[in-house]
Amino acid sequence: MRFPRPLITGALLLAMAAGPGADPTAAKTFRFAFQGDAQSLDPHGLNETFTLGMLGNVYEGLARYDGNLKLVPALATSWKTLSPTKWRFELRKGVKFHNGNMFNADDVIFTWKRMLSEGSDQKARAGLISKITKIDDYTIEVETPAPTPTLVREMVWMYIMDKEWSEAHNATKAASPADAGREHAYATTNANGTGPFIVVSRQPDVKTVMKRFDGYWGNPKTNVTEVIFTPIKQAATRVAALLSGQIDLAYPVPVQDWNRLNNAPGVKALTGPEARTIFLGMDQFRDELLHSSVKGKNPFKDVRVRKAFAHAIDLNAIKRAIMRGAAWPSGLMWAPQIAGYNPKYNKPYKYDPELSKKLLKEAGYPDGFTVTMDCPNNRYVNDEKICQAVAAMLAKVGVKVDLLAQPKSKYFAKVLAQGGYNTSFYLLGWTPGSIDVHNVFMNLIVCQNKEKKRGQFNLGNYCNKRVDELADLIGGETDPAKRQAYIDEATEILQKEVGYLPIHQQPLSWGVREGVSVAQRPDNVLDYRNVVMP
Repeated sequence: MRFPRPLITGALLLAMAAGPGADPTAAKTFRFAFQGDAQSLDPHGLNETFTLGMLGNVYEGLARYDGNLKLVPALATSWKTLSPTKWRFELRKGVKFHNGNMFNADDVIFTWKRMLSEGSDQKARAGLISKITKIDDYTIEVETPAPTPTLVREMVWMYIMDKEWSEAHNATKAASPADAGREHAYATTNANGTGPFIVVSRQPDVKTVMKRFDGYWGNPKTNVTEVIFTPIKQAATRVAALLSGQIDLAYPVPVQDWNRLNNAPGVKALTGPEARTIFLGMDQFRDELLHSSVKGKNPFKDVRVRKAFAHAIDLNAIKRAIMRGAAWPSGLMWAPQIAGYNPKYNKPYKYDPELSKKLLKEAGYPDGFTVTMDCPNNRYVNDEKICQAVAAMLAKVGVKVDLLAQPKSKYFAKVLAQGGYNTSFYLLGWTPGSIDVHNVFMNLIVCQNKEKKRGQFNLGNYCNKRVDELADLIGGETDPAKRQAYIDEATEILQKEVGYLPIHQQPLSWGVREGVSVAQRPDNVLDYRNVVMP
């Protein structure tokens, strides 16, 4: 349903959240702030952690993660493999969408097809499935083109939509955030899921209000009846709002404020390593870079240039000066929490600016060159500051970086597929939703292949045929030793070719009011099911 632009009054919200017959005095409001907004209410329009994390309270997949990232049933009660490429799912009966429609197998099949539509940012996940067969209203069989042991973990993020509601509102195809306001983009500003919370009102970049769904099939431990989310871009303002009691949780908070929060009355810092790797990517596909002083050729196609960039960046300086020691410099594109991690290969490129200058000279750029670097300024911990530091380091070896730092809404619209991969050099972060390395390969490392829905987030189109072959073997291999051997071989190739420039594993950095219980998941997702208010 569509809600009017003005926010509903607080008194009415509390009454609505409490539900019929409930005691209004028992209503619990949870207020939190993040550095940016969810980019859309369309669950298939953007594959971005915060957007998907927030929508995971409104929509659900067949499975979900609990507070410890353990896989648990959601809209499916059970699943089993019938063959290496065929799965059977028993769907949950008696589940209602927020508008009262009943959930069934038709909604699952509809959702899968919608995720394959042009406006979807979830094509890679949907592309793992070749066919879904309806056995009856609450039983489906799912076929994959190849053995995919991690399928159910990927399906956590395949949020199920109501087929009837979508058809009634011309929302049968996914819409990107840039489509908001257009005729087919009803789902970007309206929501109808099966999750424990309903979107009551939303003003993009201002405030989103949710209430508990009285018809929810589950029994989450949360006592929250209302959630008020306010995006606050400035870190100092977020921290001030927490310290003054205006909000119950803020994230991220600057790492330099951890001691301040722990020493202040009534609040504390929640910290730890996040399962996210921050990295730099380069356009290695175009014959001429879109944004560079070099004309007629692409410097990044030369491995010597990529190596020069790698050896020009002082990761320990970034850790010390930008991250205040709260980061873990990385030589890999995936974190230690990810299945397939091998510490043997987690060796960052050595900082050696003299070697960088030598490599640039050998590649034909003795005086360096100019390149534009795309960077978000409200998505990752200290993202713009990291980009500024990288630009300063590259300047020391002769490379001039024109830094274009933008809010994530503009940044993603430019650099992702919806913007035509309009970037030459960029910073990005990635947490594999499956918590498995195969997700990293299929999204970031394999060659872009629109037809096969692969490499959708390989923005610079690093491409190696042997790595592609190994990615397929990794995806289907069930023997742990053989699988790790494939991962290690692919890793060696990627590192030798300097396909990417890993920076670090960033920290989880939350600030929370004392007495408020939350689950700080390693994937940095805030699940309201786990929030308990005093």
